[in-house]
Amino acid sequence: MAELSFVITMSVVTLFWAIVGGIVPLFIPKGPNRGSKSHSHNAGVNIRLLLLVLGPGDVGNMASSDVHVRYCEQEILKYDLEIKALIQDINECTGPQSELTELNADVKKSFHNLRLRIQDFEQIAMEQDKESDKQVLISQVEGHRKQMMSNQLAWRKSNLASKLSIDKMEKQALLHGDDGTVRQRKMTKEGLAQTTSGITENLMSISRMMAQRVQQSEETMTSLATSSRTVHETNEEFKTMTGSIQLGRKLITKYNRRELTDKLLIFLALALFLATVLYILKKRLFPFL
Repeated sequence: MAELSFVITMSVVTLFWAIVGGIVPLFIPKGPNRGSKSHSHNAGVNIRLLLLVLGPGDVGNMASSDVHVRYCEQEILKYDLEIKALIQDINECTGPQSELTELNADVKKSFHNLRLRIQDFEQIAMEQDKESDKQVLISQVEGHRKQMMSNQLAWRKSNLASKLSIDKMEKQALLHGDDGTVRQRKMTKEGLAQTTSGITENLMSISRMMAQRVQQSEETMTSLATSSRTVHETNEEFKTMTGSIQLGRKLITKYNRRELTDKLLIFLALALFLATVLYILKKRLFPFL
């Protein structure tokens, strides 16, 4: 019952944070400087205030007593909301390229912090004593990783849309003979190359992480195969022991029957001996009978 209660509690907590992560960005106030870095900072402050309101007091009533688990959940939610706010800023960014570069740098930093928190959460899950608790936390870790991959995909799409928008505006300015815009376009290409390089590095990091997960899965499969062989060998030994026990039982039954036969023969021999003695006594003592 305790394990079932824990599973239900953790499921409710996961659903709660999923609702918060999907609804809270819709209530972040919009303003004329939505696409600027200062707004990203204000969004981060609003997220921290929201976490304080929904902090240890309310979360502790629904989650387990493990403080480290609650802390990691709050940190993961904080960075997830920061990333969503920054992606929305990138969607609404109309230039210049330097501003888009700064936003992408903030997104990279948030992804780095989120990845570290997920790794900490996974470490906590692997240290659980109960297998049921470990499986629940590992499933939550997988859910956080899927959410991070989804955010990365949305980030790439937002970057592409923002770059296309900036390029379109630069082309329009070029048609109107704006020489300054031409120089800005050159800077935009350089920034685009830098951003592409950063995204490539991020994808390589994800690829390495996936390779590590595959290696861990292979090691787990090898361990399971070894355990299966051990169980099979033990089963064969049990079968051999069962045959030996059955053979011993048959021998004991045979010896019991032999013992009964020997007792009967001894009784018949004794009866014959007594009869013979009585016969001899009768002939010697009572010859006239």
